[in-house]
Amino acid sequence: MKPTFDLTLYLVTDSGLNAAASLPDAVEQAIKGGVTLVQLREKTADSRDFYEKALQVKAVTDRYGVPLIINDRLDIAQAVNAAGVHLGAEDIPVDAARKILGDDKIIGATAKTLAQALAAEKNGADYLGCGAMYLSTAKPGALPMSKETLSEILAAVHIPVVAIGGISERNVQEIIPLGVNGVAVVSAIIAQEDITAAAARLRRLIDESNISG
Repeated sequence: MKPTFDLTLYLVTDSGLNAAASLPDAVEQAIKGGVTLVQLREKTADSRDFYEKALQVKAVTDRYGVPLIINDRLDIAQAVNAAGVHLGAEDIPVDAARKILGDDKIIGATAKTLAQALAAEKNGADYLGCGAMYLSTAKPGALPMSKETLSEILAAVHIPVVAIGGISERNVQEIIPLGVNGVAVVSAIIAQEDITAAAARLRRLIDESNISG
């Protein structure tokens, strides 16, 4: 059975920005602060290193009952029995990934345009990651997405949408009222000196926006 998942506060890891003693420690601190979903993204790790990190992080996410999503790598997701994968535009297509992983895994897809969003939904994605909403230190070359494009996607699809890209305490309350199901963040949590406190502040702002919206 496919795991249930909550996109409210979605942590995307980056070992290069990690302010904690270790990646598992950072993930645990973030979950204690209110993170609801974790994506392990290790763009520069070799396969063995990625696999070892995935095992270590999954031990933490399992302990707290938080799903672990693996960025790009279907083989790593299968090897550690992660909850699912997140696929970018240059990765294996969603429908091909679904054939490999089956119906019991979560598949998220990046969508930067309305056409990409509709195609991902049609091909079996469980949720969409849309952005970059703002300039991002984690992906400095990412092209920005307008709020108008995000709103078009939200109006057109029937699967959950998480906004990503440069989202922080300063701007998160501009994004939530647009109707997204949550926000995905990297440096706003993992690069902070007190990861738990940073996650808790973001979660409180999100919750306040949902109440007021």
